[in-house]
Amino acid sequence: MNVDRITEKLNILADAAKYDVSCASSGSDRKNKDKGLGNASNGICHSYTEDGRCVSLLKILLTNHCIFDCAYCVSRKNNDIKRAAFTVQEVVDLTINFYRRNYIEGLFLSSGIFKDADYTMERLVRVAKKLRTEHNFNGYIHLKSIPGASEELMREAGLYADRLSVNLEMPTEAGLKLLAPDKNRQDMIDPMQFLKKEIIQNAEEKKLFKKAPMFAPAGQSTQVIVGATSESDEQVLQSANYFYKNFNLKRVYYSGYVPVLADQRLPALNTAVPLVRENRLYQADWLMRFYGFQVNEIVNNQNPLLDLDIDPKLSWAIRNMQVFPVDINKADLLMILRVPGIGLLSAQKIVAARKFARLGWEQLKKIGVAINRARYFITCNSNEFEKRDLTGQNIKQFIMASSQSKYIKNTQTQLNLF
Repeated sequence: MNVDRITEKLNILADAAKYDVSCASSGSDRKNKDKGLGNASNGICHSYTEDGRCVSLLKILLTNHCIFDCAYCVSRKNNDIKRAAFTVQEVVDLTINFYRRNYIEGLFLSSGIFKDADYTMERLVRVAKKLRTEHNFNGYIHLKSIPGASEELMREAGLYADRLSVNLEMPTEAGLKLLAPDKNRQDMIDPMQFLKKEIIQNAEEKKLFKKAPMFAPAGQSTQVIVGATSESDEQVLQSANYFYKNFNLKRVYYSGYVPVLADQRLPALNTAVPLVRENRLYQADWLMRFYGFQVNEIVNNQNPLLDLDIDPKLSWAIRNMQVFPVDINKADLLMILRVPGIGLLSAQKIVAARKFARLGWEQLKKIGVAINRARYFITCNSNEFEKRDLTGQNIKQFIMASSQSKYIKNTQTQLNLF
């Protein structure tokens, strides 16, 4: 093996893969067996797991050659960049070698399109198959499904990968036609529908036959690029909600457009999407999936854009002051979940704890409630911290000022350490 050439390929294809954010290993339960290599773990690519552990995974493209000319993609066929391609065996060897050196816990593998969808997908599947069958590798594998690939290849991919994902690219079909006219939205939807069917069928088979093979145990996800076209946050979240409901997705990932290419259809190179917008979309997504919010409660025709100054839950609360204050000792779980400063676990603890005694501010602090936010929206077994007769705008200003003061204080503390 030519080490220098492999290193050069790795530099090129790992750099090209950084624009793909739709990867996460949470949800898989692949166990090490027969003295194999690795265990699938929760988390991916220098991300943090639910228990706070930082994990990593080899994230590369099989190739950055591509037959498509998508305006937003650095690997577009008309872009003058250095091209490279791994062989199947090279990716397998890299994964095993990196794992044995404890650099990674798994593999995220995507690709440009070589000749056509099946030709490319077949090579992605061969990588996963070799790792599983020849090296007994039980670490996490996420394969990017190629739109237009055959159902046979998709089915085989699901037998070896923990998660599969098909990128929607743009939030709307109109946006896709504008920036990637060679691509067909239906080619993306068909494999997502197929994966949904196979995952549900596999779950039923596992109930009947314990030794039935797993099929994509961590489910499927997708990614949309935000800011390359003019869709509002409402359109982005409505699209995400549609795919959550109709395709049983585990996650939708939001990738702020990075201006790396000059094209009259794209925003100017100096107009990158603010990172805070991407963050607000993830927060809104979390509210939809875990807090019982509907899209039109977070964003709607009157408020199509998320507030960049404050998080979506606080923004909703300020627009709906008529439902507050909430009596923390009487309100149901869904209403408590809507209170700014109260997270999912804290809300569950509140409902459990109040069975034994009425809760006051000290108890709420111990549970983990952010009193500096929640005090504007709740009552409890004490009046000490309650703030009343304030408009939504007043509350917003107070909370923003408090957050800014806390940021300055923390920064000063860090500086004093040096």
